[in-house]
Amino acid sequence: MEFMGDRATLLETGRFVQRHVKSAADDIIEAVVAGDEAIDTTAENETETEARHRRAAESGDAASMSVLGALLLRRGDLDGAEPYLRGATAEGDRAAANNLGVLLHQRGYAEEAAGWWRVAAVAGSAPAAHALGRHHRERGDEPAAEYWLRQSAEQGHALGAYALADLLEHRSDVGAERWLRAAAERGHREAAYRLALALERRAQEVTRGPSASGLSARDALVHDTAQADSVKGDPGSAGAPSDELAEAEQWFRQAAARGHRRAALHLGAILEKRGELKEAGRWYLSSAKEGEAKAACALGFLLRDAGDEESAAVWWLRAAQDGDGNAANALGALHAARGEQQTAERWYRAAMDAGDVNGAYNLGLLCAAQDRVQHAEQWYRRAAYAGHREAANALAVLLLQAGDTDGAEPWFSKAAEAGSVDAAFNLGILYAGRDDDRTALSWYERAAAAGHTEAALQVGIAGLRDGDEQSAERHLRCAAGGGSAEAAFRLATVLDARRPDPGPPALGAPREEAKTECEEWYERAAQQGHRRAQVRVGMLAAARGDVTEAAHWYREAAEAGSRNGAFNLGLLLAREGSEREAALWWTRAARAGHGRAALRLALLAARRGELSEGRRWCAKAVELGPAEVAERAARLSEALHQELTA
Repeated sequence: MEFMGDRATLLETGRFVQRHVKSAADDIIEAVVAGDEAIDTTAENETETEARHRRAAESGDAASMSVLGALLLRRGDLDGAEPYLRGATAEGDRAAANNLGVLLHQRGYAEEAAGWWRVAAVAGSAPAAHALGRHHRERGDEPAAEYWLRQSAEQGHALGAYALADLLEHRSDVGAERWLRAAAERGHREAAYRLALALERRAQEVTRGPSASGLSARDALVHDTAQADSVKGDPGSAGAPSDELAEAEQWFRQAAARGHRRAALHLGAILEKRGELKEAGRWYLSSAKEGEAKAACALGFLLRDAGDEESAAVWWLRAAQDGDGNAANALGALHAARGEQQTAERWYRAAMDAGDVNGAYNLGLLCAAQDRVQHAEQWYRRAAYAGHREAANALAVLLLQAGDTDGAEPWFSKAAEAGSVDAAFNLGILYAGRDDDRTALSWYERAAAAGHTEAALQVGIAGLRDGDEQSAERHLRCAAGGGSAEAAFRLATVLDARRPDPGPPALGAPREEAKTECEEWYERAAQQGHRRAQVRVGMLAAARGDVTEAAHWYREAAEAGSRNGAFNLGLLLAREGSEREAALWWTRAARAGHGRAALRLALLAARRGELSEGRRWCAKAVELGPAEVAERAARLSEALHQELTA
């Protein structure tokens, strides 16, 4: 799908391009004039300046012919400029010779232009040496190009220094950074930007290692702009990473202040990561207004995070129409959240057409949410073949749900090898289902090492099973810290088993109120709805004499379906004299398979004289067990039978 703006937008874009080209030409000519003739025009407007120099030029003044030719050349009047420049050149004016070369180059006479640039360069013109160096580089003569660019750079010419740095970087020469810095210090904004990239990259390599990867979505906004522009620096000049990052930020700031839109984007990303959102937004806005789609996209995310979805959508729309796939995906997600499925699908397709593989993955998610399984599989497969690891995992899940285990396994493997933590965990489940515990554990360990909570739980359980309590505790702590109620409960049981037997309390000794670590983990699991933990918290509260808290947790567990919770709540109520309510909870527990609850009901019925009811519950207790309960229930049943037949 291709999105196009209206005619006014397209015309404005065309005018921007024309202005940009003209500005670049003006910079070259102005640099020539400023470099060779120090002319003060602050007190005169251009018309007055031109008239004054024209009069002098007509009188044969070579300097005025040179300046007038430069003024006409900058205006684009090549026919008017040429005779004045030739006249001044004939008088030995090196600035005129340089500008004559510029004029001839614009007319397409490259070799004749080079001849005049050589004349001016030999006479000491740094701009001419720069132009001559670029001429030789365009023709593949790098030694000659380096010679003349170095001549220009050593005279302090910013364009020459930048062009020399670019040439040296192309050859992987470590001296490139020196000249890049020289150009940046003389106000060359592209040099400042590329120097910042070089410093930042080197600092990150020192900190993370050169093979480190894993950029966040926000980092990716600026990362790809840096790849083609980075400059190899001199490893020997590396300082502390923090110092280089600080210096990089300053160069980004200088380039951005001079209107470099990618530098503004990069600076915005640095500030956003540091939490300076207001200033980050200002630089994103500056870059976006200059046509940087990635900045418009980043600004949209910033506004979205601030709660202004409508403004975010405006900038995402602008970026998406300029071909930014990330912005198109953001628009798709925005419309999907609003239930506007067709619009969401349209934007996801636009993202995909823009080359963003996330578009296909998001289309798969959208179709899966609508139970369009066949279409979901199609989009997941497309994204997976393009290397999207989470799409490969999602495709494998779909295949597994359809019963195609053999088809799912290679996609899980591909996703896991590409770094999908969920896929590694799913492979663990797959192998566990085949009773291949060793292979399952290896995948669980891999996922756990990457921070997967459920995988850490499985590794912890395996450690308990294999008697490796130290490893088990370590992984259970990770899983519990990640929010797993089951891990919190199991960790609590490990710690609980280590607690020494307190023994009988000493006469008059104060009751210890502080909760142990195991109690805290039990409570954390209980608060997340873990029924066994709720029962255990209730038991610990009862042991402390806190009947109210014990009743609370027993009731929570019982109402969630815990038969032990119902049984213990019944015991607590019976001790408090609420035997009728206790019987209700014991009944619920007994019907859920709790043998002791059935025995309690049998005893209760016997005390009431309800002998037949008592025998019925005795039979249930014998059926449910355990052995001790079954034995007691059988004796009670026999006694009730004798009473009935007496």
